[in-house]
Order: sequence, then C-alpha cells, then structure tokens
Amino acid sequence: MSRTLTLIATTAATTATLLLGACGSMKPMAAPMAMKPFDPASLPAAVQVPAGHQIVLETVGSGDITYECKAKADRSGHEWVFAGPMAVLKDRSGKAVGSYFGPPATWKANDGSAITGQQLAVAPAGAGNIPLQLVRANPATGMGAMAGISHIQRVATVGGVAPMSACDAGRVGQKETVAYQADYIFWAARKM
Repeated sequence: MSRTLTLIATTAATTATLLLGACGSMKPMAAPMAMKPFDPASLPAAVQVPAGHQIVLETVGSGDITYECKAKADRSGHEWVFAGPMAVLKDRSGKAVGSYFGPPATWKANDGSAITGQQLAVAPAGAGNIPLQLVRANPATGMGAMAGISHIQRVATVGGVAPMSACDAGRVGQKETVAYQADYIFWAARKM
C-alpha cells in the first residue's frame, strides 16, 4: 500500500512538474488583432455610398434583434416579424461610442446627438446573417458626432436572422431575441 501511494505521489509530482514546465515555456497570448480597415469597394454596388462622400466614423454594433410572432398579412399562417434592434456601438479600438435601437432605427452617440434614416437598399450577406444595408440619414438631432451624417452602411453582419423556433397561432404576440453583430459605417458629404 505504501509503495502504491509513493508511486501515485511520484507520478503526480512528475505530471505537475511537466505541466508547469510546459506552461512556463509558453509564449504570452498576443494582444487581440486590430480590426481591418473598412474597404468600401468590396461591397455590392447596391449598398455603396454615392460619390462625393467620405467615411467619418466606423463602429461595430453588438447586441440583439427582437422578433415578434404575428399572423401573415395574407392570413396564410404565421411568421417572425422584425420588432427592433438594441446594440452598443464601439469604435475600432473597442471604446463604446453610442447605441443603436428602434423603432424607428436610431443611431445615438454618447454625446447626445442622434440620427434616424430611410433604407435605400439591401444586399445578401450570406446564410444566417441579416443583409447588408444602405440608409440615407435624416438630419441629426443635437450637435455632436452624428451632425452632418448623410449615409449609414451596415456591413460585416453576423447573425440576427429571425428565430428558428415555431411561430404559430399559439405564440402570436410572443417575442424572441437573437444575437447579432454588424459594422456601422457613417458617411458625410466630402468637404472641398
């Protein structure tokens, strides 16, 4: 028995020494990679901003989209209908700079300035992802980061599509949220 305990203790000590040695030789984890700069030319033509504009702010929105179970307009069944987003907007360094919520779709900077907009176009973003989008901004409320914004692009979308769960007569009025992420690129008229 004593010999078995000694063997177990020796094996445990050897394993611990090997693990500590392996950990000690590991390189520290690299810092997170900086996000790649946005390339407007890589987008489908439908969601490109017209010439004469420049990017003034790039953000990453991360949050949830809410869907509500409703009867289809033609009364042929039921479907999940977009009810609104709620996301935090962060700049490329990861600092929270605003929020995105609705309805109506509203982008609000931490300085209090805000914009709403009108969808101009969408383009597919791949299975399981909400589409890319081009929005024409309405005039901003408040002076600040959103003042002068003319267009917003939603690109690099991940997730956000309607739930896969059943939507039927027994669930009408129920809401579900799904996680999503997207880059929101803010444009203004180019200054001459």
